[in-house]
Amino acid sequence: MTAKYLGIDVNQKLVKLVAGEQLKPEYLKMNPQHCVPTIDDNGFYLWESRAILAYLANKYAPDSPVYPKDPKERAIVDRMLYFDIGTVFMAVREYLLPQLFKGQPADPEKAEAFKKTLDLLEGFLSKTAYVAGDHVTLADFSIIATLSFPEVNALYSSYKT
Repeated sequence: MTAKYLGIDVNQKLVKLVAGEQLKPEYLKMNPQHCVPTIDDNGFYLWESRAILAYLANKYAPDSPVYPKDPKERAIVDRMLYFDIGTVFMAVREYLLPQLFKGQPADPEKAEAFKKTLDLLEGFLSKTAYVAGDHVTLADFSIIATLSFPEVNALYSSYKT
């Protein structure tokens, strides 16, 4: 999503996690944590999606407002990237993933935590057009990806059966 927005041509490769492709030696050479996504930019390996977003913007679109140069504006984007990984992603993981992947019933306490997270996000969005200001930033792409993750995975799972 970010690469397309920034006009960066990427060669995407599907890593079949269920088949264990992330555990093959050639993948572990790039990423010893064997997680996705991972990039190989001419021998520079990087994983963790938010770090990848920042790297792509810094290297290939350094003047793009998607990752502002102004320290205060960038700090707000960074804050929302950290909010995404530390709060939004955790809420999705704790509440939705057990339901989607283990068939567990919804946990009321985790449902409440998830709702509070969405309320916080809504609070940010009530003040500005996007999560980190009045224009799209890396934080928007990250949060969209996090909130779309369960839906995409559920759709993928339905095709496997």
